[in-house]
Amino acid sequence: MAFNLLKFFTAKDKVFYSLFEEIADTVAKMGVVLKQLVYETDVEKRNALVSQLETMEHINDELTHKVFTELGRNFITPFDREDIHYLASALDDIADYIYNAAKKIRFYRVNPNDPGIQKMADLIEMSSEHVKSAVMELRNMRNMRQITDALVKVNSIENQADDIYDMSIDRLFQSEPDVKEVIKKREIYQALENATDKCEDAGNVIESIIVKYA
Repeated sequence: MAFNLLKFFTAKDKVFYSLFEEIADTVAKMGVVLKQLVYETDVEKRNALVSQLETMEHINDELTHKVFTELGRNFITPFDREDIHYLASALDDIADYIYNAAKKIRFYRVNPNDPGIQKMADLIEMSSEHVKSAVMELRNMRNMRQITDALVKVNSIENQADDIYDMSIDRLFQSEPDVKEVIKKREIYQALENATDKCEDAGNVIESIIVKYA
């Protein structure tokens, strides 16, 4: 009986790891699709990629809701309930901002063939993959070096994104005579930069978790 009870609690405990891994995997895939989108020259294909990101964002919303539902059901959790909530929210925010940037590109009919937009998308793809790498190691916390290396890279990418954002805004004001285009592209730059910020936020939550439990 005791063995069966332990097995029950362990199974419940692993639910959160599985959900986080699925969410992080979807976020990383969204980073890949976003990069494809900003390098795509065909408008119809770009729109199809935005729709794909919308579907993935909805999937992550459902997974995030499952995390919160499980949090309400279970008193056995792998780490602090507060940290579970923070991590789920941070990962969801990455997905939201990736989709938000793509949606603005479609809505404003902006050609993303822009060095700032493309470089920011490159950084988002890399950062979301590093976040996924760190999340995948939370289940066992055996490969601490892999987690810390991933988090350092996420932080470095966020700093690079800040620089790219500043340079892109400066170039935009210097070279774009159309005020409407300035407004549109500035909003897209901001959404992309926010996505890298959210990757760093997720990294900070993961760092807090491993400091407590590793």
